[in-house]
Amino acid sequence: MADAEASVTPIDQARRLNDAVREVKNAAADRDDVVVEIREASRVRLELLAQELQPVFDAVPADNDWFDFAISSGLQPRLWIDAISHVTLARDRRTYRFLADTRLGRTVLAEAPEIKPVADQVTRYIAERMVERQRLVEGTVEPVARLAERAKWGSVYRPRRGWRAFLHGALLVIAGALVGLAFAAAFFWDRLAELGIGF
Repeated sequence: MADAEASVTPIDQARRLNDAVREVKNAAADRDDVVVEIREASRVRLELLAQELQPVFDAVPADNDWFDFAISSGLQPRLWIDAISHVTLARDRRTYRFLADTRLGRTVLAEAPEIKPVADQVTRYIAERMVERQRLVEGTVEPVARLAERAKWGSVYRPRRGWRAFLHGALLVIAGALVGLAFAAAFFWDRLAELGIGF
């Protein structure tokens, strides 16, 4: 055993280390190649979506600076629609995900393995944002999405104002107090009878 350890020269140990370093570099290069291939495949799929949406992008007026319409590079390529929304690919690298960053966090606006449903949702989103911008320019501040939600339910909510709201609230409090008193009287009826209190 001691003879075997003595027979290993420093040159052999250096060669083993060099071989190990070479193997690690090759493995890292293989991993990097896979990552680059995945990134390129994702970019190609996003470019196909961008080609599908190109007529929509071209129809947006040039003076409207709300939209970006660009594919970003990086570890995860994204097709940016505006400053808060983009399309990316899910972990399976086949499913398109249309995402928006809101005050409450990131929300999924559309998700599908095919281009058409996502392209339709992006087109709808662009249209809503253009109408919102027009309404803001005209002085109407309510977002289009809220108006669409109201139209879907078929009624328009008008909040109560002034004395009507106060009276409505006061009546609710009085009704709640009467119901609570009735339940308490029913629950403690025997006790009230012992005290000589009757109704």
